[in-house]
Amino acid sequence: MTRSSKATSLEILACDAGWRNYHFVKLTTDDGIVGWSEFDEGFGSPGVGAAIQRLSARVVGQNVFQHERIHAELYAATRPAAGGVVAQALGAIENALLDAKAKCLGVPCYDLLGGKIRDRVRVYWSHCATWRINHPAWYKPPIESLDGVKAMGREVREKKFTALKTNIFSYDDGKPTGWRPGFGSPFAPEINVDRKILRDLHMHLEAIRDGAGPDVDILLDCNFNAKTEGYLKILRTIADIDMFWVEIDSFNPEALGYIRRQSPHPISSCETLLGLREFLPYFREQAMDVAIIDTPWNGVWQSMKIASAADAFEVNVAPHNFYGHLCSMMNAHFCAAAPNLRIMEIDIDRLAWDRELFTHEPEIQNGHLVIPDRPGWGTEPNEEALRAHPPKTSGGLLNYGRKS
Repeated sequence: MTRSSKATSLEILACDAGWRNYHFVKLTTDDGIVGWSEFDEGFGSPGVGAAIQRLSARVVGQNVFQHERIHAELYAATRPAAGGVVAQALGAIENALLDAKAKCLGVPCYDLLGGKIRDRVRVYWSHCATWRINHPAWYKPPIESLDGVKAMGREVREKKFTALKTNIFSYDDGKPTGWRPGFGSPFAPEINVDRKILRDLHMHLEAIRDGAGPDVDILLDCNFNAKTEGYLKILRTIADIDMFWVEIDSFNPEALGYIRRQSPHPISSCETLLGLREFLPYFREQAMDVAIIDTPWNGVWQSMKIASAADAFEVNVAPHNFYGHLCSMMNAHFCAAAPNLRIMEIDIDRLAWDRELFTHEPEIQNGHLVIPDRPGWGTEPNEEALRAHPPKTSGGLLNYGRKS
């Protein structure tokens, strides 16, 4: 153990993850410690890896114990273009530094965050039915009807999960299709919500409730798929359905606050925000019941600051987590240490080769993730497996709605 462990290299690794790629930072120190983090370029963020590589020269030679100073230096060097992929690059570097520091000390990362408050974290099954509808080649069995949606809800209950989250679907001749114009599929720049979408959404939620039963909490993710008018129509349409929350993305905190004050359901939001400064207008507006924080984007250390601010505004937090197993473990340590945690997102439907890519998978018991006590994040990418699944040249949201 040493108080001076200097970074000697920063590398970018990636692998095939079905409809997208997984991306990783590998930070090596002069005493042989390797710190890892996972980041993402497919959720509207092309170029994060290039930004990390450009910033790496400011990291190599620095003491990984001083991650706050390193982050501050990198922020100062990029201040004229703060945010966006630059902020995500800083987050990815910070997370690798945290893993390396924790391993130097021989402790789990949650010890760096103040210590764990909880040993287990309640999770919700995210993209429930969604992956099997939108990406049937990778997630089995494919769902092609309302009966399949109902069976998915039943599967969640039978596997002892207590909560699930689904998305908006349009049904044509009984077959569901993902409706996500906010992501260009279908491409409809005006993003209006018509009667058919409202009817189909209510039908979809009824089917998943029928399968899941009365005791499983249901969450709905609307993403950026409407304007204020459309979100209000959605909320009125599903007012009779018992919802844990409705997740809404809006670039306007006043508009979101207006929506929340008329909503029969709790509202969650902010998964695409970067840095505490971007969250503050939403907190001041009391725009949401739960603030969603993307810790791979923001960095787990910075995310703890956002969570503390949320707590001061009487707002609970939840992590944005739909990436690989390393991201899930990074989020698990955040969840273990954040006092005002609501619930944790996780994808249960996985790629067939996901288990090969990481040294440890998240351990889930009765709908709760068990917090590991291994040093660092508690899992690492398997480099040999990454090489066996080379990354594709396309994928993620950049391919949504694209004409062949």
